[in-house]
Amino acid sequence: MSSEYDRKKSAVNSFRAAYDAQMRSDFEEAMRLYGISIESYPTAEAHTYLGWTYSFLGRIDDAIAECKKAIAIDPDFGNPYNDIGSYLMKQGKLDEAIPWLESALRSARYEPRHYPHCNLGRAYWSKGMLVRAEQEFEKALALSPAYAYARHALETLRQHLH
Repeated sequence: MSSEYDRKKSAVNSFRAAYDAQMRSDFEEAMRLYGISIESYPTAEAHTYLGWTYSFLGRIDDAIAECKKAIAIDPDFGNPYNDIGSYLMKQGKLDEAIPWLESALRSARYEPRHYPHCNLGRAYWSKGMLVRAEQEFEKALALSPAYAYARHALETLRQHLH
């Protein structure tokens, strides 16, 4: 029987290898390795990143399910909230996405914090709520002034507003 330390170490090693596989677009290997990581020692991060892998394969419902598992393990980890919001937006479920994105902003442990603001900006823009969208892109840029996506979105949006 292995110690908790050994299980955590194995989980971390599998997680890192899974992430490397994912960055190489080897999604089958990434899923296998995230599974090993979760089996060794389940973490919110491993479930969230497994969900992210599923999203690359178009398996949005599976991605959302993994993020909900992540939240059950660590409700303070903000990434799965943002990811669920993003996945729901991909499905055209803007009204369902917004509360998840707002939860990401309230989470105690989340980086990079500008992402949920950008996703909220995109959601509000899609709903025709242009002033709210503008405010969210401004908040994103206040947190990350070099974030090109937010800057471009804000410039484009302002052309529509003014």
